[in-house]
Amino acid sequence: MKICRFRVEGEARYGVLEGGRVREPRFDRGELPGCQYVNRQPGEKSWPVDTVEILPPTEPSKIVCVGRNYREHAAELHNPIPQEPLLFLKPPSAIIASGEPILLPDVSRQVDYEGELGVVIGKRCSQLSDAADALGCVMGYTCLNDVTARDLQQADVQFTRAKGFDTFCPLGPFIETELKLEEVTVETLVNGQRKQFGRVSDMIFPVDAIIRYISRVMTLEPGDVIATGTPAGVGPLRAGDEVEIVVSGVGRLKNPVRAKGESKF
Repeated sequence: MKICRFRVEGEARYGVLEGGRVREPRFDRGELPGCQYVNRQPGEKSWPVDTVEILPPTEPSKIVCVGRNYREHAAELHNPIPQEPLLFLKPPSAIIASGEPILLPDVSRQVDYEGELGVVIGKRCSQLSDAADALGCVMGYTCLNDVTARDLQQADVQFTRAKGFDTFCPLGPFIETELKLEEVTVETLVNGQRKQFGRVSDMIFPVDAIIRYISRVMTLEPGDVIATGTPAGVGPLRAGDEVEIVVSGVGRLKNPVRAKGESKF
């Protein structure tokens, strides 16, 4: 099932994507397993997907990211392999929807793409110890681009500024509730050319271990997003580029790249 968040008739709503249409769930939560979302007036309404505005699929309280979760990516940046998940945060204000522009800040000379599998939490969880419990807290999976000002990351040592600019977290367009993680691939294309390709099965720390680890540090709330790390092949974006993150079984997240202050059109 693909869950989306969309705007129609001036109101943001949650729906299910079915055969090129977006349908509102008939019941508040009944058709969205593990989902906290509630439509104000749920019903049987539906719209062609190209007639509604697709929004980022969740409004998280936080975006928890895992660094260096693929060995080849750690190697390409000349970093050691972490012994535990390396965590950092991106602010929710960095989120943009598929189709919205990534804006390159004036203060950075190198802004990189980082394609990732995003995990969307479906229920409040803390202090998890069991793999099944951890995966049971997942509502679904989405595409995420952990856009990074690489030169600022290197200059600052810590990641807040480099990862936190507005527009630096493209997310979506949908949440897929059913996914065989061992078969999932993550791919990044820039102007149609493949730049990254990796398998979720090659992660140093698998999804369930990441969720358990984070839950022992901070409480995860419904709607929160976990960025699970990027494969090797990160590289710079330029104004005029178009970057796509493709997660098999989930969908495509596509964003143009613009200089800050440039029109989005």
